[in-house]
Amino acid sequence: MAVVVTGMGVVCSIGADVPSFVRALRKGRCGIQPVPDTDAGGTANRLAAVVRGFSFDGGVARRRLLPESIRRDALRAARRSPRSLQIDLVAALEAFEDARLYRSGIPADRLGLVVAGHNLTSNYAYDLQDKYQDNPAYLPARFALHFMDTDHVGTLSQVLGIKGEGYTVGGASASGNVGIVNACRLVESDAVDACLVVGAMTDLSPMQRQGFAAIGAVAGAETDTPQQEQSRPFDEDHEGFVPGQGSACMVVESVESARRRGATVLAEIAGYDLKLDGNSLADPREEGEAKVMRNAIRQAGIEPKDISYVNAHATATPAGDEAELHALRRVLGTSFSVPWVNSTKGLTGHCLCAAGVVEAVATIVQMRHGFVHPNVNLKRPIDDDCRFVGVRAEPAEIGYALSNSFGFGGFNTSIVLRRGDERGNGR
Repeated sequence: MAVVVTGMGVVCSIGADVPSFVRALRKGRCGIQPVPDTDAGGTANRLAAVVRGFSFDGGVARRRLLPESIRRDALRAARRSPRSLQIDLVAALEAFEDARLYRSGIPADRLGLVVAGHNLTSNYAYDLQDKYQDNPAYLPARFALHFMDTDHVGTLSQVLGIKGEGYTVGGASASGNVGIVNACRLVESDAVDACLVVGAMTDLSPMQRQGFAAIGAVAGAETDTPQQEQSRPFDEDHEGFVPGQGSACMVVESVESARRRGATVLAEIAGYDLKLDGNSLADPREEGEAKVMRNAIRQAGIEPKDISYVNAHATATPAGDEAELHALRRVLGTSFSVPWVNSTKGLTGHCLCAAGVVEAVATIVQMRHGFVHPNVNLKRPIDDDCRFVGVRAEPAEIGYALSNSFGFGGFNTSIVLRRGDERGNGR
C-alpha cells in the first residue's frame, strides 16, 4: 500500500510556518544565536537556534481555515501547557489544515497520532524545581499530566478529534524518523486511513546541555569563530552540533484515502528502514548507517543512481559526519558524486527528537519548489568527491530523495521520498 504525505506544518528558529520556512531555506537564513546559560557554570554550550517571538494565541489564530471550534478547543486545552507542547500543537494545526482533514470525512477512529520524542518537558520540570523546594504545594494543578510525554498525545488528540491508534516513540536524535516509520506502518497495516506524526520539540534543561558539552558533542568552544558559523556540517573545522528548538508535523495517508477525498499529494514515502547497532554509546557506526540507506532504497524499488538529493543527518560532529559520508559512498557506489547533499541542521541547529520530521518537511519543500538549500558554513569540505551544496541555494530537480537520522544508542534510520504532484496519485 503506497503511503503519501498530504499535509505539513513546522515551527522552528527560522520559520513560524511552512511558507516562512521555505523562504528561510532558500535564503540560507541561520537561526543560531547566543543564549544565556548562567545555570551551567559557564562550561556548557552558549549557542542555540531557539524559537523566538512565538505566540501560542497568534499561531492558533493564523489557522483561519480550521473550524472556529477547533481553534477555541486548542486555546482551552493548551493555554496553560508547557511552551514546547504549545509549539507542537501549532505545527500540528498547520498540517491538519494543510491536509484538509477538518473536512475529510475520515472517521475519528481511522485517524492515528504518533508523537516522536522523549524527555520532552525536562526544562519545564527543571524550571519548577526551586519553587518546589521552597513550597511543594506550588506545583501547578496539572503538573502530573504535563510532565509526561503522553500529555502531547492526549492534548493533540483531544483538540483534533483523533480516536484511532496513538502513542509516543523515542529514538534519541532519530526519533522523528522513527515516528515516520511507525506512522507508515499504521497506514500500511490498515489500522488507520491517515496518521499525524509530530516531531516534538525537545526543550533542553541547563543540566542536559551541560551533559552534551561534557561528552564533547556540542559546538561553541572556539570563541574567535563568529557565532552563526559554529554549526559546520561536513567542514574540516566542524566541532559539534548546536542545539535547535523546533517542531514539525506531517500527515501520512494511504494513497487510496487521498484519492477518495481528492487530497493533494505532496510526496510519497517510497521506502524506509530502521535498525539498531547493538551499541549503547554515542559513537556512529558506518555499517549500520549504510544498511538502512541500502534497505530504504531497495524497498522504494529504485537504484542508488536514482537518488538525486540527500538530506544528511550531519550534525557537524567530526565522527558523525565522516561515518555518514563513508556510508553514503558504500551505498551509492559510482553514483556517489551525483546527488546534491546538504544538512538542514546548519540552519536550524539540531532539533534533536524533532529533527527527522523537520528535515523530512525540508526535503519535501525543496523537492516541490525545485531547489536545494545552502550549506552556509561549508568552507573546507571534508570530501572532494561529494556534491555538497555550497553557500548559496541551487536550482534542482529532485525525483527521489534520501533523508537520514541517526541517534545515540545505535539508532539508524533512513527514508526515501518521491516527489508527488497530483491529486490522490501515489506511485
